[in-house]
Amino acid sequence: MTDTPDTAKDSGLGIFERYLTVWIALAIVFGIAIGVTVPGLVQTIAAAEVASINLVVAVLIWAMIYPMMIGVDLTTIPGVARQPRGLIITLIVNWLIKPFTMALLAVLFFDYVFAPWIAPADAAQYTAGLILLGAAPCTAMVFVWSQLTRGDATYTLVQVSVNDLIMVFAFAPIVAFLLGVTDITVPWQTLVTATVLYVVLPLVAGLLTRRLLGSAQAIEAFTAKVKPWSVIGLIATVVILFGLQGELILANPFVIVLIAVPILLQSYGIFAVAYGAAYAFRVPHRIAAPCAMIGTSNFFELAVAVAISLFGLNSGAALATVVGVLVEVPVMLSLVAFANRTRAKFAG
Repeated sequence: MTDTPDTAKDSGLGIFERYLTVWIALAIVFGIAIGVTVPGLVQTIAAAEVASINLVVAVLIWAMIYPMMIGVDLTTIPGVARQPRGLIITLIVNWLIKPFTMALLAVLFFDYVFAPWIAPADAAQYTAGLILLGAAPCTAMVFVWSQLTRGDATYTLVQVSVNDLIMVFAFAPIVAFLLGVTDITVPWQTLVTATVLYVVLPLVAGLLTRRLLGSAQAIEAFTAKVKPWSVIGLIATVVILFGLQGELILANPFVIVLIAVPILLQSYGIFAVAYGAAYAFRVPHRIAAPCAMIGTSNFFELAVAVAISLFGLNSGAALATVVGVLVEVPVMLSLVAFANRTRAKFAG
């Protein structure tokens, strides 16, 4: 989906943002082609990891987030307390609804609907992977989706920060409960490293940039210059992600489609719940859009890392979390377009 000309014009989107869906589609094809034809390059990129986080992808995600962080004005943070509804909706959806609906959909499809085509042992693995995805709300990419929907940068930062704090305490117990185990091991190094890379460092860089630039006019002019690099970073990230999984996609197309079905239903369903609640409670669009995006998107680095540590690199659980990565970008782009088209229906 792409913005209509009026929407694109009104939102100040450049050529990269206006035709983002086209660039992403080309990036997916290009990434798969690289993964199949130049596996050595892909293996080199895959080897650049620390705490299960790919450093190349981390740099690109950092580039995506940095322009958003320039817009963060810490002096406006107290205003979040005067508009708590967006944060409350985010927390309810992320921690009281999303993990459990994902588990329900996974069991429904893999234990019943898809049972004739999937062995019970494999079905249990796919269910476990989907549970891990459902319990890990987005940390990094939501800043990109927020920017594309003209979200409130400061409010988005607060939402992500509160979610990260809750994740430290709630992720393991929720996953352990849903998986029926008590000895789940969360890779804390991955969680901490990702938070530092995707939130702390870009925020510090953004605040320093604001301080150096000084005036609002200078900040706005500089942001306009670096904003295209955010989209370029997104496109490059998609190329790499699909390059890393190119052979897997071509080798298991049917299984990947089956895994994608509950993920798609979960994604659009969670967005509808969060976005609808924000509309019902008259949350301004600049808060409502990121509020819905955080719950819809996933912290895939954490989900993949936990799946590998619990079930192994070649497990069905790891495959399910990887499919979550493949599905996320196209889904989120469609929701960004929908959010932009419905902006006028919100209070502000």
